[in-house]
Amino acid sequence: MKNRKTLLSFLPIVIIIFASFSLKQTEPWKQDQLMPPADLAAILNNPAAMKPLIISIGPDALLKGSIDIGPANDKANLDKLKQFLTKEKKDRSIVIYCGCCPFEHCPNIRPAFILLNEMKFTNHKLLALQHNIKIDWINKGYPTVK
Repeated sequence: MKNRKTLLSFLPIVIIIFASFSLKQTEPWKQDQLMPPADLAAILNNPAAMKPLIISIGPDALLKGSIDIGPANDKANLDKLKQFLTKEKKDRSIVIYCGCCPFEHCPNIRPAFILLNEMKFTNHKLLALQHNIKIDWINKGYPTVK
């Protein structure tokens, strides 16, 4: 009987642990939709490579050839992105990036990626700037605007 009471006393803790795992936010992208910075840099540095549409959804469009939409956590900029994307084919190769801060804190990447998903794009990626644009792109000497 004592073992049963002990076991029952742990039941609320077990329930809380399982609930916290089930409530954990899942990202709107799949692992294969994360583009390593070195991969995009190689494409940009290769004059013969087909270039994706590169869209800055953060505070600055610093990557060579990127389109500046502005921070996607602002509804006006998200609407601007949606309007801009209406002219694109659904299978267009698209790379979005922010780079303002680490992924877990970035307010811009999720709204923009969700929008691409909702608009049924099939070939879109998120540039995997895990820390920020300075550490993961600029400090590595990858192509930036002049």
